[in-house]
Amino acid sequence: MSANSFTARSITREAAARLVSDAIAASERVGFEPVVAIVDAAGNLKAFERSDKSSYLAINIAIDKAYTAASFGLSTSQWVDLLEDRGASNLRHIPRVVAAAGGFPIMEDGAIIGGLGISGGSWSQDQEAGEEALRNFGQ
Repeated sequence: MSANSFTARSITREAAARLVSDAIAASERVGFEPVVAIVDAAGNLKAFERSDKSSYLAINIAIDKAYTAASFGLSTSQWVDLLEDRGASNLRHIPRVVAAAGGFPIMEDGAIIGGLGISGGSWSQDQEAGEEALRNFGQ
């Protein structure tokens, strides 16, 4: 390893596909048809699935939830409280930052390896499905 670079970890295609399946199954148990997005550690789309009856608007919301969570290692539900802070409130104007439940960092050994975004249900359904999917994933 060079003094001028570092090795970054990121979610694999296989793990992303498995997490998408877990998230869809969890969403169905919770009672809605989801849009599920997985981004890699750099916030680039890695895996994606949209249920047949999901909203078109939910597509970009799910992708941006995953991006937001991976970018800072915070769930998007934590962003709701964070943006209430006067010092951080200007962050709400940054494109792609989403402060709504359903976005989660994907962690491995304390490192961010990606982000999960679920959209299509209510805020509590998106949150519940994501939490269940990550538990099944081993987080």
